[in-house]
Amino acid sequence: MSTPVDVSEQTQKESSGASLAFTATLVLLVGLALFGRRIFNGFFTDDGIRTWATMFVGVTVQALPFLVLGVLLSAALTAFVPASFFAKALPKHPALAVPVASASGVVLPGCECASVPVSAALMNRGVTPAAAIAFLLSAPAINPVVLASTAVAFPGQPKVVVARAVTSLGVSMILGWLWLLTGRGGSWLKMPKNRHADDASRFEVFRSSMLHDFLHAGGFLVVGAAAAATLNVAVPRTWLDHVAGSLLLSVLILGLLAVLLAICSEADAFVAASLTQFSLTARLAFMVVGPIVDVKLIALQTGTFGPKFAVRFAPATFVVAVLASLVVGWWLL
Repeated sequence: MSTPVDVSEQTQKESSGASLAFTATLVLLVGLALFGRRIFNGFFTDDGIRTWATMFVGVTVQALPFLVLGVLLSAALTAFVPASFFAKALPKHPALAVPVASASGVVLPGCECASVPVSAALMNRGVTPAAAIAFLLSAPAINPVVLASTAVAFPGQPKVVVARAVTSLGVSMILGWLWLLTGRGGSWLKMPKNRHADDASRFEVFRSSMLHDFLHAGGFLVVGAAAAATLNVAVPRTWLDHVAGSLLLSVLILGLLAVLLAICSEADAFVAASLTQFSLTARLAFMVVGPIVDVKLIALQTGTFGPKFAVRFAPATFVVAVLASLVVGWWLL
C-alpha cells in the first residue's frame, strides 16, 4: 500500500508533468498559428499554402480564447460552486430541468470543445445527466458570441440567426428528453469521476482542473483546425457545385462536412456563409450539426463519458439535427 509520502510525491510529479504539458501545448498552438505556412510549404501550391494557412490560423485564433474561457468556467464550477447550488437552480423534475438547462446556454459563451468538460463538471455537481446533456448541446450553439458571429457572417439576414437559435435549442431539448424516455442510459454512460482528493484546496482543484481540461481539449482544437484547413484546400469546388443541386443531398453532405471539419462554433458561420453554392437550409444544417457532433467532440465524449455513450449519442444527435434543420429551414428560410 502506498504511504502518504508516496501519494504526495506522485501528486507533485503529476502536477509538474501537467504544467509542462500545458506550456508545450500552448507553445504548439501559437507556433502553428505563426509558422504553419512555412512548415507546410512543401505540401501545397502557393495558393494552397495561403488558403490552408489562412483557414488554420483563423480557426485556431478565433477558437482559442473561447476554449480557455470554457475551461476556466469548468474549473470554477468544479472548485468553487457547491453541489447544492445546482439542485436549487434547476427544477427537481428532470423533464422540466431539460429546457431550463438548454435555455441557460444562451448566457454562457463557450465553444463546443469546452462544453464537454463543463457538462462533466455539472454531472459531478449533482445535475441530472439529461439536463447536463441538454446544456452540452445548447451552450456552444446559442450563446451570444455565436449568434453575434452568425449575424456578422450573414448581414441583413436576421432570419438565419433566428433559425440557428431555434433549431439548436430544439435539438438540445429533444436529445435531453430522449435521454429520459430511453431509460436515461444508466447502463452505458460512464459518469465522470472527481479527479481530486477530498482534502485538496479549492485553488488546487481549480488549477489542476484547468490544466487537465485545456490539455484534453487543446490537442483536438489543433487537429480540428488542421483538418478544416486541409479539407477546404483538398475538396474541389466543382464537386460542391454538383452536390448543391439537391436539397436533401446538400443538407446531408454539409452535415457530414461539419462533422469532419470540426470548426469551432464561433467560426463556422463564416465558413457557412462562404458556401454560396448551397441553399440557406443546407448551410443551416452545417451550423447546427457542427457545434454538437464532430470528430473532435466524438473523441472528447468517448474519453469523458465512455465509448458506449459516444457510439449511441453521436448518430442520434446527427439524425435529430439534420431533421430539425430541414423542418426549420422549410419553415423560416
